[in-house]
Amino acid sequence: METDKVFAEQYSKPSDFKFSSKVAGVFDDMVNRSVPYYEEMQRMAAELAADHATEGSYVYDLGCSTGTTLINMDQKVPATIPFIGIDDSKDMLDKCRAKLNALEIKRKVDLITADLNKDITIENASVVVLCLTLQFVRPMNRERLLKKIFDGVNRDGSLILIEKILAEDSRFNRDFIKYYYDMKRRHNYSELEISQKREALENVLIPYKLSENITLLRDAGFEHCEIFFKWYNFVGIIAKKNA
Repeated sequence: METDKVFAEQYSKPSDFKFSSKVAGVFDDMVNRSVPYYEEMQRMAAELAADHATEGSYVYDLGCSTGTTLINMDQKVPATIPFIGIDDSKDMLDKCRAKLNALEIKRKVDLITADLNKDITIENASVVVLCLTLQFVRPMNRERLLKKIFDGVNRDGSLILIEKILAEDSRFNRDFIKYYYDMKRRHNYSELEISQKREALENVLIPYKLSENITLLRDAGFEHCEIFFKWYNFVGIIAKKNA
């Protein structure tokens, strides 16, 4: 695993964050050091996927990046159920494909290059995963994407959503952000790296409140929503379609 040094060099003004080949090369280290309890969230998502995936359907990972979620689900979900990974970054999908090949995964896994801000095809899905992905979809497109997912999920199917969020009461946002940056410092990110990445993500990663995400899910048609993970400004939600 290559060490994340993307923002270690001083920039006059960091450009907007992109999932480039440079990021793809260090993404696994970046996300493990930047997301609290990332391995635990991955384990939980894989367990949930295993319990809700059904034979004769597909499991989708939208924004699959380098394939960590696909790999974790492969260890839990029956091998007869095919996976579909979708990402708009060819560099991330190349890294994903290399990891799947290195692990000699036998399951049928289709990797598709597509932009979630535009029209995508989702059909015959028993599980759809959005792991730290919806926050990168433009706000004006999120409602349409979730409706597309709902329409493509089979009866009794599930959506697993993991997101960075804002506090319900804005007075707590500053505290939660402080605790989050303290976690990054514990994971050996410098003040320069923290500040430059924050600036690069400012117009790219746009979090919603937990209540706003649940409203989006319910408006899309998901009748049942439950929180399965919460750490300050990160949350995991499972949403189900009626049987």
